[in-house]
Amino acid sequence: MIQNPIPYGRQHITKEDIVAVTEALQSDYLTQGPRIAKFEKTFAEYIGCKYAVAVSNGTAALHLCTMALNVKSGEKVITTPITFVASANCVRYCGGEVVFADINPKTYLLDINSVKKLLESSPKGTYKGIIPVDFAGRAVNLEEFRKLADEYGLWIIEDACHAPGGYFVDSKKQKQFCGNGNYADLAIFSFHPVKHIACGEGGMITTNNEALYKKLMLFRTHGITKGDSAYPYKNSIEFANGGYKEETEYPGWYMEMQQLGYNYRLTDFQAALGTSQLKRVDEGLVRRREIARIYNEAFSGKPYILGQSGNIEGHAYHLYILEVADRLNLYRYLRKNNVFAQIHYIPSHLMPYYRQFGWKEGDMPYAENYYKHCISLPMFPTLTEEEQAHVIKTIENYYSK
Repeated sequence: MIQNPIPYGRQHITKEDIVAVTEALQSDYLTQGPRIAKFEKTFAEYIGCKYAVAVSNGTAALHLCTMALNVKSGEKVITTPITFVASANCVRYCGGEVVFADINPKTYLLDINSVKKLLESSPKGTYKGIIPVDFAGRAVNLEEFRKLADEYGLWIIEDACHAPGGYFVDSKKQKQFCGNGNYADLAIFSFHPVKHIACGEGGMITTNNEALYKKLMLFRTHGITKGDSAYPYKNSIEFANGGYKEETEYPGWYMEMQQLGYNYRLTDFQAALGTSQLKRVDEGLVRRREIARIYNEAFSGKPYILGQSGNIEGHAYHLYILEVADRLNLYRYLRKNNVFAQIHYIPSHLMPYYRQFGWKEGDMPYAENYYKHCISLPMFPTLTEEEQAHVIKTIENYYSK
């Protein structure tokens, strides 16, 4: 008998995690210390990219990406309506215009044909970039999007918040892991508690572009760059003010605010937790895919299932989604039986904020139809066999009434 509520997602904190955070709290640095760089290096190695920049959360990561790519007022950027609103909001933070394109109803990802139609219907130069989302953990085929982006001179920000460890297989039959920078200019991840790696809050930006990396590092900390007493600058181009008349070296305390940046830093104790969690992220992926396999088998062919997450290979399974008939009443029934499923997401273009720009019902038919039926089932590595069996049985009981 299930007594405790089963959420759709849950963090997993081990003794090793607690030790790592405690050591950080007892160290000389709570922020701006060595654990940040260690986390960045370890994460970049895991993802398979050159550079990683740790930030305060996934939304901050998105904002810094649009800043680094120099999004300006009125510039148009394409993204999906089926995502958390931050994927679109980052464009608005810079004054840009968000243009939504519909999803592929089979994958729930941004549909490349929908994007093509937008691009072909306007003069080249109308759009500046694309923000595809690895929604639920399924990797976008960025090789295809890169070809399209290159044709129209666009940049790509990959929102990989749901998909560390996820991948697609490219035309050369090679696995392309989310965020590796081979096709996207920048990619972002989130370390919210329900994600694969939990830091409480936190985010990471990955890239293979050194120029963008330097911009991100500057924007992350108020737009300030500092001297280093161990390796003082000598008339360095890093500094705009030039050298001192009295001295040939910049002292360690010297700093310049060169751009308007933000305080989007991650703390050392969050980085310590993230580094510890990263050690078992692959173990968590294996378990997530096993849970997905059981759900697939349980619901395959059932008449009340209109669609479901599939394609276990390459899928990181942040979410396991069913499309069902009578979604609202199933949602209520599950909650009465201690299963706290969730809905991901209300289409962004139908949020009141975006409606003011003319978006309305009927603009994204596939996204809107998906939203009418979608429900996210419990999906996290510590979900027990008993708990998953209860979820499945509760759904079966509802539809057998």
